Amino acid sequence: MRPRSRDNGGFDGELSEMTFAIDRRGVLGLMTSALATGAVFLAMPASAAGLISAFAQALAAAAQDDETLAAFYRDRNYATLWTGPSDDARRRSLFAALDGAAAHGLPVARYDAAGLRRMFAAADTEGDLGRLELAASRALLAFARDLSSGALEPSSVSPGIKRTVQRPDGATVLAAAATATEDLDRLLAGFAPAAPEYARLMKEKFALEAVIAAGGYGPQIDAEALEAGDTGLAVVQMRDRLIQLGYLERSFAQGYDATIAEAVQRFQLNHGLNADGRADARTVTALNVEADQRLRAVVVAMERLRWMGNSPRGDRHIWVNQPDFVAKVVDNGKVTFRTRVVIGKVGADTESPEFSELMKFMVVNPTWSVPRSITVKEYLPMLQRNANAQGQLQVVDRAGRIVPRSAINFAAYNMKNFPYALRQPPSDGNALGKVKFMFPNPFNIYLHDTPSKSLFDKEVRAFSHGCIRVGSPFDLAYTLLARQSDDPKGLFKSYLAGGRESVLNLDEPIPVHLVYFTAWPTEQGKIAYLADVYGRDAAVFNALEAAGTA
Repeated sequence: MRPRSRDNGGFDGELSEMTFAIDRRGVLGLMTSALATGAVFLAMPASAAGLISAFAQALAAAAQDDETLAAFYRDRNYATLWTGPSDDARRRSLFAALDGAAAHGLPVARYDAAGLRRMFAAADTEGDLGRLELAASRALLAFARDLSSGALEPSSVSPGIKRTVQRPDGATVLAAAATATEDLDRLLAGFAPAAPEYARLMKEKFALEAVIAAGGYGPQIDAEALEAGDTGLAVVQMRDRLIQLGYLERSFAQGYDATIAEAVQRFQLNHGLNADGRADARTVTALNVEADQRLRAVVVAMERLRWMGNSPRGDRHIWVNQPDFVAKVVDNGKVTFRTRVVIGKVGADTESPEFSELMKFMVVNPTWSVPRSITVKEYLPMLQRNANAQGQLQVVDRAGRIVPRSAINFAAYNMKNFPYALRQPPSDGNALGKVKFMFPNPFNIYLHDTPSKSLFDKEVRAFSHGCIRVGSPFDLAYTLLARQSDDPKGLFKSYLAGGRESVLNLDEPIPVHLVYFTAWPTEQGKIAYLADVYGRDAAVFNALEAAGTA
């Protein structure tokens, strides 16, 4: 046993006061610097072989349930990564990274930096050191995994999150840490997403935490709605909120004037609201959202970006942020095209999923093959009441032959045994409109035109059965074809004029990202905050909180 300090009752957890010594045969011994205040030491025992065996045996036993760690240490003959005399810089880098985990909104208890410090302070034997060595490596792997690809498993949070997460290879992480000394800080920082939006979200996180620490945004707006020309306390409250949120310069205006209306309009543009400068009920509700709620959205957005990792989005890609109800074409980081979209309506079977895939072709003048769920849940009851309902739909058998409705007793069937399918041939009234944009996926989701144009004028556009309806589908087609044709309009219209279903291939497949961010940096340098349409952000935050995110 080693003596305890009479000053502080034991090691105080500061690694700066502890050094590690190793003899030329690689035998570990825990020692303290002569300058260490109150630190204690383990004397070098007479039997070097016994020491090596005790450390190695403890380390191997601790790693027996993890082949990655077991193989790593076995292959390096149980040389230390964290507990040896030359590991000081690496050890400091690890603790600095773990101490910074909260800045990323990660569950800090999972890495337990405080517990590691206590283990260092309490280490009395080589067995203790072996277990400590393994615990530090486990903390590294957990931190690298969470920072690079998320602390949660997306599919376990919500069935609508279909995103495939690429987890880092543990052996690769350990090997990189073993070769890094002074560069370990850079290695650990490099696990975070490189996307510029991640850094901007982190900056917003710090800003919101400062606002919360200072008491928040101040009094809420005590009114259901306000209009230009209004005066009174509620207008002053709205003015002060707009100033706090950065949408209005400091002002002493007492009335709802043109300057305040412009500030309201800018706020609306960043919050998915009709930008008319009128503080209607939805706008006032959004203005009254407190900083802690915005902070939750930012923390969730950072986790969602981690799920996407550092995989390239594509120099050219399509970005569909569902809560924003907008699809964008992004070329080398700049938005070159945007259009309103309609997403799936709220409901277990109709909400649009989140995933990424490659768009490979368009189908011009598409046939709509009605999904089985819609056929039996929506159309079969109509046909049972009136066999001639929805006359634009063809009834087809399993061989694809059209069956006259007069030959079918719809009342004889139910949702489980209905033997027919429904399809709608190309037409002006086709549910898919004149074009659909295909990125083959197991969820049968795609972007498409629609004859229901009035829905794009709605503020909240969640009406589909899961696919994404595009407000300006022809313009999207022209934009995508411009890379492969000098006359993209002429090319598209030549297919359209045929009237029959045809496939128009894209020479270069384009990544499509169906995402769900209720907090997202804008091109103007602000953060857009959007409504949690499907309640997924709430589920993600609750899961992060349960995992230990503060």
